[in-house]
Amino acid sequence: MSKNNSFSATTASRYSLALYELANENNSIDEVEKQSISLLKLIDESKDFSSLIKDPTNSVNELQDVINKISENYKLNSLISKFLGFLISKRRFFYIKTILQDFVDTCSKKRGEVKAELISSKELSGEQVIKIKDELSKNFNAKIKLDYKYDKSLIGGLVIQVGSIMVDTSIKNKLQQIENTMIEA
Repeated sequence: MSKNNSFSATTASRYSLALYELANENNSIDEVEKQSISLLKLIDESKDFSSLIKDPTNSVNELQDVINKISENYKLNSLISKFLGFLISKRRFFYIKTILQDFVDTCSKKRGEVKAELISSKELSGEQVIKIKDELSKNFNAKIKLDYKYDKSLIGGLVIQVGSIMVDTSIKNKLQQIENTMIEA
């Protein structure tokens, strides 16, 4: 791991924890978390905004103007608006996606939730996803925060990951195992 990567992860963790503590003091954790999720979605869906974040040639004033407009349009909590402005002034806005994701993860952990990922080869109904989530909650004796994705490249089956435990029943994985066995033989 390079020094830069550890610096960014450490920095993101410190900033996200500071945001959590400030939101907790202001009794606005839920609102700040929802708005953080919205901002993460905006970063993922808007190539322009994502490019703006990554471009080191943007001035502090340009970035602040964009954040002011986003704050008005999304009616952001003043705490998160000020926090974004602070990151801009400290030239740490480049880490915003990592910081907000870490903040959302921290909120989830503080609620006692365990993060899980479900990938299926066919689209599941909301009811099916809820049943799987409930079953995982029973098996792991914890609240599960489930991230569901549909991936037709799996051919058939499911991939479930809860923490460091992974169950891969996909046909794609089984074919890969057969191919590896044939190569080794």
